[in-house]
Amino acid sequence: MTAPQPVPPARSRGRVVVTAVVAILIVLVAGGGYGLWYLFLRPSGPAAVSTESLAPLPANAAASSPLPSGGLEGSWNVDTTIGSFSDSTASFVGYRVQEQLASIGANTAVGRTPKVSGTLTIAGTKLTAVAITADLTALQSDDPRRDGQLVRGGIETGTYPTATFTLSSPIDLGASPTDGHEIDATATGQLTLHGQVQTVQIALKARLSGSVIEVVGSLPIVFSDYGIQKPTSFSVLSIADQGTLELQLFFTHA
Repeated sequence: MTAPQPVPPARSRGRVVVTAVVAILIVLVAGGGYGLWYLFLRPSGPAAVSTESLAPLPANAAASSPLPSGGLEGSWNVDTTIGSFSDSTASFVGYRVQEQLASIGANTAVGRTPKVSGTLTIAGTKLTAVAITADLTALQSDDPRRDGQLVRGGIETGTYPTATFTLSSPIDLGASPTDGHEIDATATGQLTLHGQVQTVQIALKARLSGSVIEVVGSLPIVFSDYGIQKPTSFSVLSIADQGTLELQLFFTHA
């Protein structure tokens, strides 16, 4: 019959626990870059822009303000005072791309810039003009090291600081939008990214809420179409060949 094993004293058990904790911390720190610590400590990324249904307007949007006497007709400007960028309720343009990180595996990288300007023009039941500019030097993701890499690699914001979109064909809305009604549309125009110009079609959803027009949309981006070389890093094993351009914009009448 096997003799029962002696139970280690409480002090010894405490030392074992402390040693285990220290060992885990060493592993986490040793991971470095996008190491194991990132897996445990990083916040969950923002949800993808959805063209299925628009979220309610941010609390600080003047949705109840009346439209000007001319109604929807005329120019509307991107209003960056609406919402909060920190909780993804403000105007932004950004990217979403899949990457494979060392010690972590698959990850979705999301970066967004709140520095967006532009206008849209409505005449009758048609959207006749759109011109949007996004300051890519202000792109923010969940890791500033990724953001820093984009200055010289990838979209090279140090050389190509902005992205622009200009509508090339009017969008027929069919009827004058009514308050609260959501509209699906496709915007055909010229996208300038990384110094390259491509004709694109962006799927959009829009809604008039009081005196605010909200627009969301997304567009697949194949990096090679824009001469973009995928950034490299010891901590990034691979990056997908394409990503998604996302936008969320709030407009108020000029």
